[in-house]
Amino acid sequence: MHVSRHSRLRDVSYFGSLILIAVSVMLACSQPANALPAFARKYGLRCSACHESWPMLNYFGQKFKDNGYQLMNDRDAPIWQNPGYWPVTFRITPIWHRVSTGKVLVDTYGPTGTGGSQVTGSAIQRITTSGFDLSGLDFHTGGTLEKNFSFYVLPSSDNTASFHFETVMARLDNLFGSPWFNVKLGKFELDNLLSEKRILTLTGNGGIYQLYHFVPVGDGNIFGQMGDNQLGVEVMGHSWDDRTRYSAALLSTSDGTVGMPYGNAYTGFFAASQAFDTGKAGVQRVGFYAMVGEAPTTWLTNGGPSSYIAGSGAGNKTFSREGFVGQFYFGQHIDLQVVTQHGEDSAWFGQGYGDVIDGVSTANNQTGTVLPPGSRSPSWNGVLLEPHYVYSPQLIFIGRYETIRMSQQSTPGTASNLGNISTYTIGYRYNPFMTSRAGFAWHNEYNWLHQDGTGPTLGLSSTNVNTSELLLGFDFDF
Repeated sequence: MHVSRHSRLRDVSYFGSLILIAVSVMLACSQPANALPAFARKYGLRCSACHESWPMLNYFGQKFKDNGYQLMNDRDAPIWQNPGYWPVTFRITPIWHRVSTGKVLVDTYGPTGTGGSQVTGSAIQRITTSGFDLSGLDFHTGGTLEKNFSFYVLPSSDNTASFHFETVMARLDNLFGSPWFNVKLGKFELDNLLSEKRILTLTGNGGIYQLYHFVPVGDGNIFGQMGDNQLGVEVMGHSWDDRTRYSAALLSTSDGTVGMPYGNAYTGFFAASQAFDTGKAGVQRVGFYAMVGEAPTTWLTNGGPSSYIAGSGAGNKTFSREGFVGQFYFGQHIDLQVVTQHGEDSAWFGQGYGDVIDGVSTANNQTGTVLPPGSRSPSWNGVLLEPHYVYSPQLIFIGRYETIRMSQQSTPGTASNLGNISTYTIGYRYNPFMTSRAGFAWHNEYNWLHQDGTGPTLGLSSTNVNTSELLLGFDFDF
């Protein structure tokens, strides 16, 4: 059934009124916030010491993380901890959400001569569904094995309890007595300032940074997704006050997939930033990042052209992602996070060569293969703006705007705007309590996403996609 724009606005207005009433009630009965689980139980710190709003880190929390989950005092080493302490936290989110997707191609039916019905054609329709649901489950455990020997392990599942290892890493901290030299090995998040793993939003499209995962339409390269944890080794360092920091990582080009299914290809990720004090406004930070790598487009086969041999990837072609980041504070309550990106893939990826293991592409760049005439390297530009209003450590209002625009399509004659994305997210998180044993947040969020030309095709042209989601839920950890 088609849902009009005015009906959607009435729905949003209705839920918005309920949310505003609830916020007023909660503010009237709020109570002081304490510390977060796991690390808070170890050090006895208040939650606001490390978090602007759980799970997003503030300046002190970033410094704690950069030091290898250490405060650089005697309580860092496990030998000084209570024998009953076990640094584990689990997190899961029961939710109610309403998802509206347009435009979806559906069958149309007409009568037959025998009184039944048969498919007579196709139509485009908006599909809207709502109900109660669950997020996946995360088990976080991390800390120090000994002073300057850190670890983090995160088994994670989807909402059907299918588990994988999201993070498994060990780190040698302060080598040669210097914070400028720390080495990490395993599967870990890339060291960009705006962390997707500490994102404050939860909807399907708003719960990720689109800029970190963008792939042009028809492109076969999945390996430049900066939001995914990657397998590799990282060297990072920082000044004693954490104002200056750098990192350099060498990664397997596998998008974090274990078992080496893709062959001998590597990617580098580099980041650096500088913070400076602006007095009452706060500490501002600016920096840059670059992801430069190669990925396979050629595969050996056994049993026919489509019987690919895992691990045989070759014919590596290049890709890159680079941009600037900024964290800007305007007093105690308002901040703005900014990320820009310029991305480019080899023309081979743009023409659909690349990841055959997961079925993203079916093309195989064998000897003698040539690109279609005029093929070009697809490229794009994007920007992400995420403002926050921190009313208190218990209540934060969130906004986000992302836009991604293609600057060059791989195939000449392709619509210049094909695949362009615009998305908006608004919401808030209220924490009635956060103690050293547990954290709880009432989360409310609305996301709207528009993408050009990726909807179903009727006639000679493709349609645009507009998707929205309204989500209310309890986000808790222990």
